[in-house]
Amino acid sequence: MAKITFLIDSPDNWMVPLTKDFINQLNQTHQVDLIFTEEEVSEGDILFILSFYKLVSSQTLAKNKRNIVIHASDLPKGKGWSPATWQIIEGKNEIPLTMFEAIDKVDAGPVFMKEVLQLDGTELINEWQNKMGKKILEMARKFIDEYPNNKSEPQTGEESFYERRKPEDSELDVDKTINEQFNLFRVVDNEKYPAFFKLKGRKYILKISED
Repeated sequence: MAKITFLIDSPDNWMVPLTKDFINQLNQTHQVDLIFTEEEVSEGDILFILSFYKLVSSQTLAKNKRNIVIHASDLPKGKGWSPATWQIIEGKNEIPLTMFEAIDKVDAGPVFMKEVLQLDGTELINEWQNKMGKKILEMARKFIDEYPNNKSEPQTGEESFYERRKPEDSELDVDKTINEQFNLFRVVDNEKYPAFFKLKGRKYILKISED
């Protein structure tokens, strides 16, 4: 039986419902906790750091034997913020997922496995996040099943970085078609960072949902 902890950014994070269901399955054979702050991390075997937007300190990482992050890019390419969102905007439907060991540098630890999330190009934010979350937890399951015999390799290749997305990145271009900007519609959040455009000195918000 392993002591496993999942650290997620907040109770209302999109990964929480999927993770709670996953934990219910794991609790039959392991001791599993779900926490939302670094201060709650306790000693154990595996700490999964999922959808957490701060760099965890080396002192906290020392509490667990393995500290695992799953990042939606082909590391070392695509380090940084919101990699899946940026790639969807770029028009990509195959989103790499990299599982690596968290260290005291951003997205730089050795890699345990890589898999690919396949999208069809129509999914809105709740749909592609749900697909990605399920894929992430499938990878976590594989890691747990292989623990403690997991093998890793150093990252190789040229690195690149994505910037943190801001609400203003949801702005539409009034001179472009809906079709040209559909991938931007796919990543906006209707409540937190909705699509908008500015025209004749005014700002207008657009919300999208499937009929």
